[in-house]
Amino acid sequence: MRIAPLLIATVLAAAPATGPALAQDTALNDPSIAHMAKDGIVKLYGAGGPHTAFRKVADVWTKQTDIPVEIVAGPEGTWSAKAQADADVIWGTSEQSMTAFLQTYLSFSSDQVDPIYIRPTVIAVKAGNPKGIHGFDDLLADGMKIVVTEGAGVANTSGTGTWEDVAGRLGKLDDVRAFRANIVSYAHGSGASFKAFQDMDADAWITWPNWPITHPDVLGQVEIAPDRQIWRDVNVALAPDADAEARAFLDFLVTPEAQEIMATEGWRR
Repeated sequence: MRIAPLLIATVLAAAPATGPALAQDTALNDPSIAHMAKDGIVKLYGAGGPHTAFRKVADVWTKQTDIPVEIVAGPEGTWSAKAQADADVIWGTSEQSMTAFLQTYLSFSSDQVDPIYIRPTVIAVKAGNPKGIHGFDDLLADGMKIVVTEGAGVANTSGTGTWEDVAGRLGKLDDVRAFRANIVSYAHGSGASFKAFQDMDADAWITWPNWPITHPDVLGQVEIAPDRQIWRDVNVALAPDADAEARAFLDFLVTPEAQEIMATEGWRR
């Protein structure tokens, strides 16, 4: 019987609601949900960001194998129940993000986690860079409007703590204080940060390369000097009861062919 064509389902990252209901981690775990991954479709779940590059790789793999892949991305609350029921793979956009996921998705364990790509922090600016921002020091000027991504203890996001790591990288407290004074939004997730950047007419956003690469009409990219750069990996975990094809897809995801695709959005091996 012919396998169904490729299925790609992406839930766009959007600003989550505020308040106690946002608290995640074990609060999202539903012990009444039985995990049954074997359904003939390779299903991956995780936060927005890597999903656009994963989708490109999945398109190529499905053309070669005719095996369907479903990729669901966005704020965790939008896909958590489905992932607890049928995820073959979950991905984390940082190590701390995956560690938090493992408190909810009990079918997965830490020894199954495999870091597969890495990327550096960058400064996203308005397309055309109207403020003429050339590096981190420019963000310390009075009146600069900066967006940062921050989980704030209630949301699982790779951006948690990255702005502080970048600002404090040289061990200068004044850098952290000056940078912090210019922050206009602590957004809970990269999708929410992207929205805040536009809504608040911000000048800069500490984020990852895939965001300006995939939104060139809105964002430009300024590199952060190596002595300040912070790196985070994207990692995957395969469920013990996953479809056999899921392992094959993860193997393809790190082949030279897939690496070339991932590199187009800033992901490195």
